[in-house]
This record gives sequence, C-alpha cells and structure tokens, in this order.
Amino acid sequence: MHARVLRYLDEVVRRGSIRKAAEALHVAPTAINRQILDLEAELGAPLFERIQRRLRLTPLGEMVLAHVRQTLREHDALRERIAAYNAGQQGIVTVATTAGLAGSLLPALVHDFRRRHPGIAVRVLDLPVAEIVAALAEGDAELGLGYDLAPTPAFATLAAGEWPIGAVVAPGHPLAEQSSALLAECVGYPLILPVATMSIRGLLDDAFVRAAIPVPAAVEAGSTVLMRRLVMLGAGIALLNPLDAIEELEAGTLVFVPLRDPALPLQRLTLFARARGSLDSAASLMAERIGAALKALSGGGAGH
Repeated sequence: MHARVLRYLDEVVRRGSIRKAAEALHVAPTAINRQILDLEAELGAPLFERIQRRLRLTPLGEMVLAHVRQTLREHDALRERIAAYNAGQQGIVTVATTAGLAGSLLPALVHDFRRRHPGIAVRVLDLPVAEIVAALAEGDAELGLGYDLAPTPAFATLAAGEWPIGAVVAPGHPLAEQSSALLAECVGYPLILPVATMSIRGLLDDAFVRAAIPVPAAVEAGSTVLMRRLVMLGAGIALLNPLDAIEELEAGTLVFVPLRDPALPLQRLTLFARARGSLDSAASLMAERIGAALKALSGGGAGH
C-alpha cells in the first residue's frame, strides 16, 4: 500500500471524520475519500461504517489499521536510521588500541572503513593497555580495543572474541607441518617473546612455570612487527596469537601453529566504550565494523 493512503487512513481514524483529517493534513477531503474508496475496492470490503457523518472501523478496518500503524512505525524508524547513517558520513572517530593491533588487525580494517565512509576521519592511538582505559575514561577516544581487560561498570563491552596463542614460524620450519605444538617443543628453537609489559607475556610466563620449563628467550620485543620480521628473517619462532600476524598468515609468508598446553588460556580481545552516554554515528559505524570483523575472523577459524 502506498504511504499516502496509509497516512490518510490513520489520520481519519484519529480525527473521526474525513473532513477533520483533511484539515489536519492540509489536503482536500475528496482526495482522502477517493484514496479510501480505492483501498476498499481493492480489498473487496468496506473499512468503515458510515454513521451520521462519523466513521467507525469495521472488523476488516481494525485489521488493516493495525497493519497500517505497524508499517508507519517501521517506516519512521527506517527514516531515523537513514538520517543517523547520513549524519555518520561526516565526523571523526578515535580508537585506542595496542601497538600490536594497530600494526596487524587495524590497517585493513581502517582502509575498508574509509572506503565505505570517506567522510569520516579515523584516529588510531596505539597505547599500553592501562592507557587505553584512561583514554576512554578521559574522553580522548570513543572506542577501546585491547586484550585481557578486566570488566568494569564504567565500560560497556561492544564485541569480544578469544584467540589461541601459538608459534608463528616461517613456512619451511619443522613446526609448520604440525597441526599443533607444545611449549616443550618450542624451546628447542630460538624464541622471540613479547616483553613483560604486554599482556600475552604474562600468560606465557604462567604457562612456562606450570610446565616447569625455563623461559629461554633469544629476543624480547615490544613490537609484534619486529617479532614477525625476525621470524621471516629466520631468527627464531615467535609466540603470538593469529591476529598479531594476520596479514602474513593470509599471505602465506608465516604459519601459525596453535599451542595445546592445557595451562595456556585463550587470549580475550574486547571492544569497549564508556557505559554512560551513547556513541555518535561515526563511532557507532566503526564499532559495527570492528565487531563484524572480529566475528568473521572468529568464525573463520582465527578465533575460538
């Protein structure tokens, strides 16, 4: 049914007469009457009982009115979403995240977002985890993305996923042919480990202790980019999660071998925002894009 006749019918019911509806809508009464008569002819039954200049809905009219009002509500909601979407085509959004994610997950994601929304500028702050939380709390960023963040009432989780830790090796490495490995197998090769300030290092250290294995790091680095480059140069193997080397894994220049040690937990990645207040259109669009990317990667085998 055309939007015009829906509005006409709704207004006639609200006003109780075609004349009053016409005055409210600033149209001729004959226009409204013709639309209603055409609709009744299409449906094959009257919508109104005409009683002393007043109109009362028939049972069919009641059913049609319920449909009309639901359709009008959905139409109005759609217009609001379109307006919000259009408003979101301009603006700026700031994402606070770790240096590792800024150098692995976010380049392709930001590029895709900018291609979809060229009017929105994107700022990416690469920070330690504690500073990510501070950036959101102080309003320096709308979105935070980090690993193993403790839940707090001050922030709302928008998306999350868990990823295994594993050995990142060159394609020709002996471990590359295995479907999984143990920490004990990794220590036979030069290890390239994250520095102690990175959340993944704490998980690795705990697992080494529980397995009664010393931590013989050949290289410690605070940059996952450096770690990946060292692996490709043949300096050893890195212990990371697949998101830390996503571009190289997709290109086939590195191989990820998950670790199956029971003492080694999954690494949880969380997208969060301040619990109070609502995100503007630009931040909402970015949150949706990051959430969709995490879901796709997790479903594609990079996660759970």
